[in-house]
Amino acid sequence: VVAWKGERASAQIVLWTAQGADGVKCEVKEFKSADATLPATIAETHFVRYTIADERFQVKKGTTLQPDMLDTLPTFDMAAQTVRPVWLTIAVPQDAKEGIYKSEVVVSYNGTGKVKLPLTLEVQKHTLATPDKWSYHLDLWQHPTSVARTYGVELWSDAHFEALKPIMKRLADAGQKVITCTLNRDPWRYQCFDDYEAMIHWYRYDNEWKYDYTIFDKWVEFMMELGINKQINCYSMLPWRTIVDYQDMRTTSKDNRLRQIKATPGTPEFEEAWGPFLVDFSAHLREKGWLNITNIAIDERAPEDMDEAARLIKKYAPELGFAMADNHDSYKRYTNMRDVCVGQRHSLMLPEEIAMRRANGDVSTFYVCCSTLFPNCFTNSQPYESELLCVYGIAHDYDGMLRWAYNSWAEDPQYDSRFGNWMSGDTYLVYPYNRSSMRFERLIDGIEVTEKIRALRAAGVDMSGVDAVLEKIRSLEITDYNLPWQQVVKEAQAALDEAARK
Repeated sequence: VVAWKGERASAQIVLWTAQGADGVKCEVKEFKSADATLPATIAETHFVRYTIADERFQVKKGTTLQPDMLDTLPTFDMAAQTVRPVWLTIAVPQDAKEGIYKSEVVVSYNGTGKVKLPLTLEVQKHTLATPDKWSYHLDLWQHPTSVARTYGVELWSDAHFEALKPIMKRLADAGQKVITCTLNRDPWRYQCFDDYEAMIHWYRYDNEWKYDYTIFDKWVEFMMELGINKQINCYSMLPWRTIVDYQDMRTTSKDNRLRQIKATPGTPEFEEAWGPFLVDFSAHLREKGWLNITNIAIDERAPEDMDEAARLIKKYAPELGFAMADNHDSYKRYTNMRDVCVGQRHSLMLPEEIAMRRANGDVSTFYVCCSTLFPNCFTNSQPYESELLCVYGIAHDYDGMLRWAYNSWAEDPQYDSRFGNWMSGDTYLVYPYNRSSMRFERLIDGIEVTEKIRALRAAGVDMSGVDAVLEKIRSLEITDYNLPWQQVVKEAQAALDEAARK
């Protein structure tokens, strides 16, 4: 394993047993170099669990078992003639001494049958910044409601936030930059197993609208305390069902106040609903000190609808930002887009466009979703694809990547990762009870590759070997899964390691 100081590196062990073994345990010993020692606690081992998944490149046309979830069990029972992967992570301390360290992984069952596997760690001379200082713009959409349902706790209760804390801390530790918020109920038209509940409640009185921001404020403050504080993206003025829910306070029946507005872009109802809200929301954000980092975010809407949203923002809330996940090349129509994310299979932003936006302080990223079969982060994707996405991003100079979603769980995700018409695992990258996945860990590996390349470039290191691999990526068709992409990822890793030794 080769890593920088401060890097979180991954490796894998595969166990097999002829007769069966109960109480299997993997213990990593301390790491020793010629003149330094690193404690065994910098390493963790996790037994990899399998989930039901769609066949590769197929939705609802056959099933398979795929290894993905990294379990937190300290021991594991293995049946006779079975294989069990074990995921190894090493969190190298930032103050570690450069050098070659020797360790070993001791595999035993019920204290007997010990097998010792040698492990070498090369700690390079460079130091990776802590995740809160990474420039990589990671935007994985969060789904708090899914956690409440899975844990059986009341939505937005203290117990709910306690359940959310380790899950969202894991996201912060991956360098997440964006807080996902909902302006109204379910902007994605019930396409998840759990609805997206509103974070802002709307009330209609005789001559005015009022808005309750209690939940929105609590959620944003909670995420900021965990270190996710660069951007607040609020979905959406263009919900997929074009409906706005509100409580009609003009009726005396407290149990019959829920109403809906059909707020179709271009109609008077659209401006009547969203105009007053934008004014009030801007004032609230200004009071909280969040106005300059908050965006009205829109996901894959038609250009003519985007035009209407842009018009209202300019008219009623010109200080608010605008963010979009774009599969129509609509971003070229606007000058107030703080955050533009283009669909990988729909568009490729030009280097000069990205450079111009970066000079203005704007963010330019790409995304993959269910329509991108390769490369992706499904449970039936090869784990290296998660890292390939990040290497692809740095090859094209994107600031980072967006992915839907971080934790929009299926009914029982640890056993069955399929859901609806989406490819299995499309809706989540981690599992309930703060369990990671091979896909998520390889994504972190890819983000660290990006950060290391940027750091070495800034330090003036000769990057010709790395640049040659990135040029190869730019010259190949990324969606052609028949190309040797896994080898390309290895080439990028090897070139980067060599550059760091100079």
